Amino acid sequence: MNMEVTNQQAFQPAIIPAGIESASSAVAAQARAMVESRYVMAMRNPRNWDQVRLDLVKECRRPSFADNKSAYYVKPIGEGVEGLGIRFVEVALRCMKNVLVETTMIFEDEMKEVHRVSVTDLEANLTYPLDVRVSKTVERSKPNSDGSFLSVRKNSRGYNVYTLVGTDDDILNKRGALISKAIRTIGLRIIPGDLCDEAEAIIKAVRLDSAAKDPDAERRKIVDAFSEIGVDATALTAYLEHPIAQCSPAQIVNLRGIYGAIRDGEATWQTVMQNKAEQAGDKGKQPLPACSPESFEKNKASWQRAIKDGKKTVNDLISTIQTKELLSDDQKVEIASWATPATTGATE
Repeated sequence: MNMEVTNQQAFQPAIIPAGIESASSAVAAQARAMVESRYVMAMRNPRNWDQVRLDLVKECRRPSFADNKSAYYVKPIGEGVEGLGIRFVEVALRCMKNVLVETTMIFEDEMKEVHRVSVTDLEANLTYPLDVRVSKTVERSKPNSDGSFLSVRKNSRGYNVYTLVGTDDDILNKRGALISKAIRTIGLRIIPGDLCDEAEAIIKAVRLDSAAKDPDAERRKIVDAFSEIGVDATALTAYLEHPIAQCSPAQIVNLRGIYGAIRDGEATWQTVMQNKAEQAGDKGKQPLPACSPESFEKNKASWQRAIKDGKKTVNDLISTIQTKELLSDDQKVEIASWATPATTGATE
């Protein structure tokens, strides 16, 4: 009863003087009433965090949800960046209840749109906004049928890539993808971190269990899924460096995550292969040994002479030494102290 009294006092309807009501004031009053009604309903029906957790865990344990490409993805960056996708965020926000997701266009011209995406926790009165820029152009391998295009550039293979004005369908797809990414990004700031961690562990466990129960069926599903996005079995074999039939359950799970990242526009197959090549190159490099005190003393005289005779500057000498051995900070300071006033300027 006290809550109802408080609500009535907190949200008093706007009083508009008679005779000056206009269409704009009516729209403003309607918008205010909508906002107030959302907060009133949130206060009357507060969420139960234990129930939220139970509902979310139940969703994550469903194989059809856990296997969804947009529930969990793996981006090919470094050793791999894993993350929860837009489908998980949508389900989590629905389980939480009393969360408002809004998208408003705040700017538009011939070349771009700017949308403001915001996610609000109505119970905490906490809002995270994010502005999303949507370009009205697309890149194609050929110009328009009449030969027109906005600009042209060379891609990594040396072929021309043309920038064209996008069609309504092109812009609709770009707008939807970018807004979904924004909702996922700021939605994860609303969802408690412990729930995200638990959900991530469940999704990975369900995927791994499915792959372990029937690995042959899962391999076929993976091959078919990648084929739909233009990646054939030969390319997968090159990525794995062994036949697809030899995939372990863990590799199947990893491939499913990569597929989700590519399908959602988070990566391309080219970036996947480039990252693999970079990682292979880094692993092939042996770490340099540290320059021991004995080694430093052994070469000290010749290094000093090189600086004194003007053959090398301090920086050049340090760079040369560190192609074979890594110097400590104290050793670098000692080398810098060998510089004479005449050679000091050459080191800057």
